[in-house]
Amino acid sequence: MGKTYARIDGRLREFIEAQHLFFTATAPLSGDGTVNLSPKGLSGSFAVLDEQTVAYLDFAGSNAETVAHLRENGRITLMWCAFDGPPNIVRVHGRGEPVFRDDPRWPELMTHFPAIDPAPHGPRAIIVVTAELVRDTCGYAVPFMTYDEDRPLHRSRFERETDQSLDAYFHKKEHIGQSLDGLPGLPLPLPPLPTSS
Repeated sequence: MGKTYARIDGRLREFIEAQHLFFTATAPLSGDGTVNLSPKGLSGSFAVLDEQTVAYLDFAGSNAETVAHLRENGRITLMWCAFDGPPNIVRVHGRGEPVFRDDPRWPELMTHFPAIDPAPHGPRAIIVVTAELVRDTCGYAVPFMTYDEDRPLHRSRFERETDQSLDAYFHKKEHIGQSLDGLPGLPLPLPPLPTSS
């Protein structure tokens, strides 16, 4: 029932880009380390860069497990489910890298997210994923659910932060600078958000 794809294009790309929610899964190398699974949303914060590469914005939050795991070993799986229309589940297994604010690639990568004004959301990294295995499965047991709208809470929480206050917020959080398992997380101090040219 499942199919393997050589590239992210055509109907597969259309399906991925049409979803309002996806999930990321990462884990440390340690066999008893904490596996992390995170939902990701906010319209416009995900992009297909080319047939083998996708990226999404990693926004301000209270931990940095994905960043820590990617810095240690790079392994990541992204998953999308069809909550309306024909049933479908798509997984991209690959290697991910967090690109931080002070990376020279940041300005060009941000051009792939034209619908996102970065200032109100405090993006701290752009996660770039190179696909190694792309598969779909049936999704017959995934329920129908409707999308109403993005929640406004992330913006309303972080739009009042400056780069300095956001850095202070991250320093106060136990699992930003390091993961639950003590791996290096988000590098601090937080570099200023680059201004668009």
